[in-house]
Amino acid sequence: MTKKTKFKIDGWLNLNKPVGIGSTPALGAIKRAWHPEKAGHGGTLDPLADGVLPIALGEATKTVAYAMDADKEYEFTITWGENRATQDAEGAVTATNDARPTKAAIESALPRFIGRISQIPPQYSAIKIDGQRAYDLARAGEVADIKPRDVEIYELTLLEAALDHARFHMTCGKGTYVRAIARDLAEALGVCGYISRLTRTRVGPFTLSASISLDLFGQSGVQPDPKAVLQPVQTVLDDIPALAVDEAETARLRRGMGIDFVSRANASRLPDGVHLGPFLAVSYGGIAVAMVRLEGGFVVPERVFNL
Repeated sequence: MTKKTKFKIDGWLNLNKPVGIGSTPALGAIKRAWHPEKAGHGGTLDPLADGVLPIALGEATKTVAYAMDADKEYEFTITWGENRATQDAEGAVTATNDARPTKAAIESALPRFIGRISQIPPQYSAIKIDGQRAYDLARAGEVADIKPRDVEIYELTLLEAALDHARFHMTCGKGTYVRAIARDLAEALGVCGYISRLTRTRVGPFTLSASISLDLFGQSGVQPDPKAVLQPVQTVLDDIPALAVDEAETARLRRGMGIDFVSRANASRLPDGVHLGPFLAVSYGGIAVAMVRLEGGFVVPERVFNL
C-alpha cells in the first residue's frame, strides 16, 4: 500500500466538534482531509459534549500545552431527578428522587462553587491511578481513590431554571470537571442531577462563534483551504511576553544559539515579565521564532518553530 504524502501545515484550527463523536475521531477527520505532518488537539471533549476543540497542526503542536492550560467557558444543562454513574446521560441510573430545586435555591447555592474550590474528579475520568485511567477502573467495577484537587471557577451563573432542568454558564481554569460541578451542586441542593447537555464555548482565544464546523471535512467534496481557516501558531501565546528579534537574532535562535542581552541597550528591549518563565521571540515579520528564556543575561531557545 502506497503511503499518502504528508503536507507541512502549521497553525491552529478552531473546530466545532458535534455531539456523538469523540475528540480523537474528530482529529482523525482533519488528518484524513489535509494529511498534515503532525496534528494534535488542545483539550479533550467527551462524545456527548459539543463545541470548541482546538486542533494543532504542524509546529502548533509545540504549543498545545498552552491551550490545555487556557481558561475555558461552558454552557451546560443539569437534568434533575436522577444520578448517573458517569454524571452525564451516557451512564446508568444509580439513584432517583422527586425533589426539584427552586430557582432561588439554585442561585443561593452557586456562590460556594465560585473562586478557588476543591473538587474530586469523576470516577469516569482520565485521571491516572497507579498507572491506570480512572474510567477503566470504573468500567471494571472498581472505585478509584481519586484525591481532591483545587480548581478555579471565575464565573458560574444560572441562565434558565425549569421544573426538571437548569441551564448554566461557567468560566473556569484548567482541570475543572463540569460533571463534578453538576454532581456537587445537586448534592448541595439535596437532589439528584446529571449533565444532559454540555457545550464548550471558549478555549483561550478560540470561541464558538468563530469556529469551523466538522461537517466541512466530510469524506467527499472540496475541503477547506488551510490558509483560509487556520490561525497562526502563536495564537495560544498571545498572553505571554513577546520579544521582537531581527534577522540575525532569528538565525541564531533557529540554530539553537543564545543571544547576548547583557548590554543595557539590548536589556531595555526585553518585555516585562520575562523573568517569570518562557516567553516568545517573534521576527519583525510577525512570525513565531522560538519559545525562549532569560538565562544569565542571555536569551536562549527552549523550543524552536520551523516556520
